[in-house]
Order: sequence, then C-alpha cells, then structure tokens
Amino acid sequence: MMDSLEAALREGLAVLGLALPDAAVRQLLDYVAALERWNRVYNLTAVRAPAEMLTHHLLDSLAVVAPLRRHLGLPPVSVQVPEGGSTAAVRVLDVGSGGGLPGVVLAIACPDLQVTCVDAVAKKAAFVGQVAASLRLPHLRGVHARVESLAGPFDLICSRAFASLADFATWSRAALAPHGVWMAMKGRVPHDEIAALPADVEVFHVELLTVPGLQAERCLVWMRPVRAESP
Repeated sequence: MMDSLEAALREGLAVLGLALPDAAVRQLLDYVAALERWNRVYNLTAVRAPAEMLTHHLLDSLAVVAPLRRHLGLPPVSVQVPEGGSTAAVRVLDVGSGGGLPGVVLAIACPDLQVTCVDAVAKKAAFVGQVAASLRLPHLRGVHARVESLAGPFDLICSRAFASLADFATWSRAALAPHGVWMAMKGRVPHDEIAALPADVEVFHVELLTVPGLQAERCLVWMRPVRAESP
C-alpha cells in the first residue's frame, strides 16, 4: 500500500511541478499514516482511506504551495533554502486547521516557513503538535485556541473549508501583519461570499487550481485589507 501511495504522490508532485526532496516525500507519507491512525479514534477527517487522503488532503494542499510562494515573493520550492539553512522568517497561520490541512503539508514542503496551526478543538491541535515532534518539523506548531484570541503578526493567514470569507477575515484580522494577506482555499469561486465581504476587505486575485486526481473545482481567494489613502 505504501509503495502505491508513494508512486501516486510522486506522480502528483510531478504534475504540480514540485521537486521535493526524498525526506519530504517520506514525511508526507508518514503524515498520512499518522492521520489515518489517529482518525480511528479522534475523527480528525471524514476521509478514511489513505488513497483518498492522498488526493483530497495532501495533493489538494500541495496545489497551493507554488501560488503561496509566488505571492510571498519566495523562490520556487525546487530552489528554496534547505531545512536548517533558514530562519523561517515568513510566518503563516492556518485557521481552523483540523488535522493540519494545509498547515502540516506547508510545513513539510516549505521548511522556510514558520507555520502555526490553530484549532478550537484540543485533540486536533494536539495531533498537529504530535506530528511536529514525530516528523521533526521545528517550524510547525499546533495551538488550541480560537483565532480571535491570537495577536500575530502573520504574513499570510490561510484557511481550508473553515468559514465564509467575511467571517474568516473578521475573526483573524487582529493576527494579520500590516502588509499581510489572506489566502482562502475554496471549491467553486464563491461569488456570494465575495460580495458579502466588509468594505474594508478586498479580493485582489482569484486563482483557479487543478488538483491531480481530483475531479472537482478548486480555487484560491486572495484578500487583503483596504489600505487607507494617503492625504
């Protein structure tokens, strides 16, 4: 089973144009194994089969790596600074992370990011903490809290199937750095949610995604606070 998962993962990475080192591929597979193991007791995700976890969780999260790095002005993942050679100065907050999606995947694929996964459910935050320790991801941490209580500042705040765009931006705004951005992972382009955003939040880009092996619509909605005009 693990050999077939590895082959499917490597094929998906090739389609996405992500040249991850073998150690990162192993960490991703170990993460799927941990997610499956914990899921039997703690119900971290409704997806149960490892092959489905690979497509619906890992590859779905990996599909945002290149856009995220591009918007943060970071080099492509294939030429990033190796782990141990970076101070991980870019801070990312994954809101309503659940079992660590996309936060854990981002921490594995991008060791030059400092990733915090926050969830209001203690067992989910504990799982992320366990993954960080067992997979030796020093730039990943899980936090049990409501996002409204976090102060930041974070350069990028992301979410995956967390809440409406308006609630996501409102609840996490205090944690956003002055020049930070929000990245919301969505299915179809949420036109109604975009229209319902408060006047001081703007969508500056909507990016369609293709997830290998997943026959479903996916997009990223990029948002930022409306900057006050200088007098």
